[in-house]
Amino acid sequence: MTTPPTPTPTPAPTAAATPPVPRLPSASPAPWSDLVGAALLGAERRTPPVPVRPGQSAAAALLDAAAVGTVRRRAALRPAPAGERPAPAPADPRPPLPPAARRRLALLLADRSGTGAGSRRGTAPDLTELLPQWLASAVERGYRAPEALLPALLDAARARTDLRPAALALAGPRALWLARLNDAWRFALRGLGGPAALPGAGDPEAVRRLWEEGLFAERVALLTALRRRDPRAGLELLATTWATERAEDRLMFLDSLGEVLSAGDEPFLEQALSDRSRNVRGTAAELLSALPNSALAARMAERALRCVALDDRAAGEPVITIDPPRVYDAGMQRDGVLVRPPSGRGERAWWLAQLVEATPLDRWPGHLGGGGPAEIVALPVAGDRRTELLDAWCRAAVRQRNAGWARALLGAPGSAAQAAAEVAPGGSSRDVTRLLAVLPGEERALWVAEFIAVHGLADAFRMLGVCAVPWSEPLGRAVVDALDIARDAGSYPWSFSGVMGLAERCLDPAAADRLDMLTALTDEPEGASPGSGGYWSEAFQRLVGTLRLRATMHAELAGAGS
Repeated sequence: MTTPPTPTPTPAPTAAATPPVPRLPSASPAPWSDLVGAALLGAERRTPPVPVRPGQSAAAALLDAAAVGTVRRRAALRPAPAGERPAPAPADPRPPLPPAARRRLALLLADRSGTGAGSRRGTAPDLTELLPQWLASAVERGYRAPEALLPALLDAARARTDLRPAALALAGPRALWLARLNDAWRFALRGLGGPAALPGAGDPEAVRRLWEEGLFAERVALLTALRRRDPRAGLELLATTWATERAEDRLMFLDSLGEVLSAGDEPFLEQALSDRSRNVRGTAAELLSALPNSALAARMAERALRCVALDDRAAGEPVITIDPPRVYDAGMQRDGVLVRPPSGRGERAWWLAQLVEATPLDRWPGHLGGGGPAEIVALPVAGDRRTELLDAWCRAAVRQRNAGWARALLGAPGSAAQAAAEVAPGGSSRDVTRLLAVLPGEERALWVAEFIAVHGLADAFRMLGVCAVPWSEPLGRAVVDALDIARDAGSYPWSFSGVMGLAERCLDPAAADRLDMLTALTDEPEGASPGSGGYWSEAFQRLVGTLRLRATMHAELAGAGS
């Protein structure tokens, strides 16, 4: 039997036949932040914190290390348990927007950073200025925002604080739900999504829970809403936690009481006069002085009437004489009279001003000769204290919402130029706009219209801001006539851009058709600013176009064109 040949063993592959498998460096890998820093600066400027093989560039070694580091980082990730699903969004029972109004909101939100920002040239309406009006109208009609537009609406409110109250009111409780899921919208948690997010009076447990556990802004809104419905219930709710509130919170809560102030609040406010916070004491005193029959008002009147008197002993016209307080006592301190005057004012004059502005205005006629506010304001004042006395009376008229005294202190619009020029830089009660705000709306608009007819628009901008929108027909006509006169006189056109912007927002849209004639390009008068004719034409075209667009928006919100 033949033995089979022994097979020749196959030789093992040599090292040259199979390339060696590269081994990772045994040293600890460089921190990921060091790799990123070297990559950002460049391998030429910073030596990478990695080993470099012979024949390899530093940049290639850095990329290799980054690749290995990426694998390590990904391989080290461990599966995490799924987070708890958020609770469903709360229901919003308000009606949805009409389809045309919904489309309009989408356009306004898409263009919120657009053409109107910055330059005011051109004839296209400024959509960024129309968005606040649209939101206010939608909230007034009780609509809710479309769910798909809530993110864009919150983004707009994040970018513009002036939009937040109306935007959050339109978004409603779902805005708060979204804000808890996205840190970019956390600002919404400091506000409140309108009345729909507040518990009703029929759910006292929800009211108590929100008051004790809610965010500060939610608590302020809750207190304000309760006070509007039932002032006593709101005050009782505040009293339950008053002693444990922070000083700055107590101050804000007191401010919210001022919206619906009544005699029933006096005992609580009298106790607040002994608060450990000076600001709280001062606010409580101011609120009490707005109650003409309060004990504090009586105490302040007793002090003030001792300092201000009518001297009618001389044969001539009676004169008001003033002798300010000589001593600052503990009673004045408790009643909120500040001891230290502002820079440039004397102590005694400062004390007197605070006493007069806290004195009920109906105490002055009987004390100063029996005349009405107009007769008292017209009386001469001895020395150089007339301005101080009138200033204090102005602040009292604003604080006490006394239209008769505000009317007397304003005087006739034709003689108000000096009063308008005396507006204090800090926005004091001497400000004509605050006195105007005390007058009924129609009277206020008529007064401003007559002021513009006599003095023009130079001092009227802030006055226009306190007039109801849309402007009444006399006020709107006065503004447009003054703008037309300014154009015909060759006035510098850009100085009226603020008033023109107000007109776009505040004129009655029904005035658009009769303003068409103003859009024509007119000849520039001699000495006019170069190019002013074209600017005025564009401005009036933009005004007319904006008014017509506002009319369309109102029709869409009413359901037309859907």
